[in-house]
Amino acid sequence: MPAKTLPIFLLCVLAVMAVSGCATVRPRHPNNLCEIFREKEEWYENAYAASRKWNVPIPLMMAIMYRESGFNADARPPRTTCLFIFPGPRPSSAYGYPQALDETWKRYKQSAGNRGADRDDFADAIDFVGWYCNQSRIECGIPPDDAYNHYLAYHEGQSGFSQKTYESKTWLKQVAERVEQQSQFYKDQLDSCESEFRKPGGCCLLPF
Repeated sequence: MPAKTLPIFLLCVLAVMAVSGCATVRPRHPNNLCEIFREKEEWYENAYAASRKWNVPIPLMMAIMYRESGFNADARPPRTTCLFIFPGPRPSSAYGYPQALDETWKRYKQSAGNRGADRDDFADAIDFVGWYCNQSRIECGIPPDDAYNHYLAYHEGQSGFSQKTYESKTWLKQVAERVEQQSQFYKDQLDSCESEFRKPGGCCLLPF
């Protein structure tokens, strides 16, 4: 390698390493909400803020996000294939922690006044999930702590939920049951450890 190009090469390598080092790492124990918040304390603060703002339980929001992206900031639906070999287009524009579609995300930013929000930012993503569940409560009458029906509405959209498009989708109802179970697991876990994350002199927590 020519001597003049070596510094440029090293700069490129360092730049790649810096970007990789800043990449958001998924929680090591995604099935345990206490461990998630111990590892990422700012996530608790973000989830708590969203819960207070939209009146949606933290465990329910986290269970939906876990199901949608596995807490992967850059998650996208897998590409389709052409002729069983070549990569084709993705089936939807879903992206980020909440797997929100482009149009839905645009609607959220306008409605919630969070115009600079990004789907790969956890604080924005958890706020989106809270906002969406609150919309489902308003439009579909779903109680705040009903994880099963909130997930159905999250997947099908409020209009689809009202039309009961999920009725013929046995697989989707099974997924919603798993989200409901995960939400309950998270609730039981958070009940045992939430005092760790409370700040002295902070506001009282919602009884979720």
